[in-house]
Amino acid sequence: MAPQPEWFDKDFYKVLGVAQGASDKEITKAYRKLAKENHPDHNPGREERFKEINSAYQVLGDAATRTEYDEVRRIGPGAFGMGRASGATGGRAGGGAAGGDFSDLFANMFGQGGGGSQRRARAPRRGDDLETSVAISFDDAVNGVVTRVELLSDGPCGTCDATGAAPGTRPSLCSACAGRGQTEVNQGFFAFTQPCMTCSGTGMKIDHPCPTCQGTGNQRKRRTVNIRIPAGVENGQRIRLKGRGGPGHNGGANGDLMVSVEVGRHALFGRRGPDLTISVPITFAEAALGTTLAVPTLDGTVSLRVAPGTKTGQTLRAKGKGSPAKGGAGDLLVTVQVDVPASLTDEQRAALEAYALATDAAPLRAHLGV
Repeated sequence: MAPQPEWFDKDFYKVLGVAQGASDKEITKAYRKLAKENHPDHNPGREERFKEINSAYQVLGDAATRTEYDEVRRIGPGAFGMGRASGATGGRAGGGAAGGDFSDLFANMFGQGGGGSQRRARAPRRGDDLETSVAISFDDAVNGVVTRVELLSDGPCGTCDATGAAPGTRPSLCSACAGRGQTEVNQGFFAFTQPCMTCSGTGMKIDHPCPTCQGTGNQRKRRTVNIRIPAGVENGQRIRLKGRGGPGHNGGANGDLMVSVEVGRHALFGRRGPDLTISVPITFAEAALGTTLAVPTLDGTVSLRVAPGTKTGQTLRAKGKGSPAKGGAGDLLVTVQVDVPASLTDEQRAALEAYALATDAAPLRAHLGV
């Protein structure tokens, strides 16, 4: 991205709420949080704020563009005075570029002169990346599913075919710049060109704006996007859909759509990466003597052997009974919990009292020294 004159006025770090020395990861995290909080699909009326956040991230989210932005902000518009002094004396002021004054440096940075501004204004530009979220069930996350989301985003105006002019009319050449898309600005000893303020650098003027899009050529539209959720997706995972975001400009490519997946809870199973988890109660007798457990899975039941002397909290593993994943399915992790009854029948109490008489508990607590 070429440096833009408005970079002098806009503090993109402040827009994203981060310090100038923030890491790339911190900038991305701040952008995602703000984009979600201000997305027009969920918060109508915040369209301009959402665009401002996207504009800031387009600059700060790219290392090379961020470096250019920081340099432009460091130089500042006050350096124009340095350029005039250097141009008048033919010398170098404040570390300016040799062989030319600051106006040359400024013109080169912004591509001014030779029609650079006009070419950029009419050059293809990639559309904005959009973000949304989708909620799916636990079973759909494990097995995969095709679902859909509703989006409200800019698209080509259907009334004017994206020309911005009312039906039956056409845009005309801008009289302010004679269709060049740029105007000349004189600054004392030097002059430079900038995008035409009348036509925003397009070189065209719309005398009769389209009543639907008000001359922008874009129209807010609600559209449905089908999303294929892969098997094994995890809660919070983001899926990128290439070309399903905002429309490109002047023939540029569409942006991408980023979809955050929210996975619902299951009545029995938990999730730990590709593995599923479940807790199964067993009796004291089953723990002491051993038993065979019938444990539910997502596609039936599995039998697991509980060895004699199994302690509460011990985990058994059923291979391949977890969630699908790259390289093979995960496992089902079964944690056994020894159940202590809150009340006993007379027969159960008598049996336990007999067991207690036959058990010497002292060795179990010998390490306590009491």
